[in-house]
Amino acid sequence: MNKFFALAFLLFSSTLAFSQKNKTKTIETSKPFVLGVIDEIQSKELNEKRILNIYLPEGYNPAEATKYPVIYLLDGSADEDFIHISGLVQFNSFEWINQVPKSIVVGIATVDRKRDFTFPTTIEKDKTRFPTTGHSDQFIAFIEKELQPFIEKKYKTNDSKTIIGQSLGGLLGTEILLKKPTLFNKYVIISPSLWWNNGSLLDLDSEMLKENFKQPTEIYVAVGKEGLAPTAIPHVMEVDANLLAEKLKGSKSKNVKTYFDYFPEENHGSILHTAVFNSFKFFYPKNKE
Repeated sequence: MNKFFALAFLLFSSTLAFSQKNKTKTIETSKPFVLGVIDEIQSKELNEKRILNIYLPEGYNPAEATKYPVIYLLDGSADEDFIHISGLVQFNSFEWINQVPKSIVVGIATVDRKRDFTFPTTIEKDKTRFPTTGHSDQFIAFIEKELQPFIEKKYKTNDSKTIIGQSLGGLLGTEILLKKPTLFNKYVIISPSLWWNNGSLLDLDSEMLKENFKQPTEIYVAVGKEGLAPTAIPHVMEVDANLLAEKLKGSKSKNVKTYFDYFPEENHGSILHTAVFNSFKFFYPKNKE
């Protein structure tokens, strides 16, 4: 009997040791889940190094001839909008969804939104509240002269370039659209902070509003139920976004197409994900069977 218990104890000990060894082995073979790559670019225009979060689509191979559209995402830090927007792009490019072509996403990590996304204001209170503001011209130069050439040289890109911006990012997207419309051919402008400088962008003329504007350009403007902007002179976010859409729809160019979306169940903080999802349906409509 004692021999039986001794044998059973040895078998139990061996099994326990084997099990613990396997558990240890499982832990040791775990590895990070990689969503994309982190790139860096030294900017002369901004006089600083900028972080880029890059999502590359499934099957991307730099040795192959296939080239991809690029989606440039403002507020593209890992703890901002890069992960969920990349997820939307991946989901919509699944072959059983087939809403969006496989695309590269370039998330531009934020350093100072108020500095980079705003042009100079005449509103003294805003100058005091946000002392670093007013340098969007430098950020736009960074995008045009450094960022786009960097991405186009290093990655397999085609001619399709989209920019996504929300809030102050939407303000910047609007400024680029009106001042340098050929930088992108697809614009996603969500809840734009058009109240900046008392709505002066809404009065700006632009070559993309004229009959001889040649570049095919698609613009998606969206806003939620957001109400009053933080201004002394009253501005309603929904009204300003609507005014922008109407201004763009008034373009005399047949090459400019604008779609306005209103989300009464979303607010300034929650609208981005849903709006970007809808923008893909506007840019890439499916033929009805």
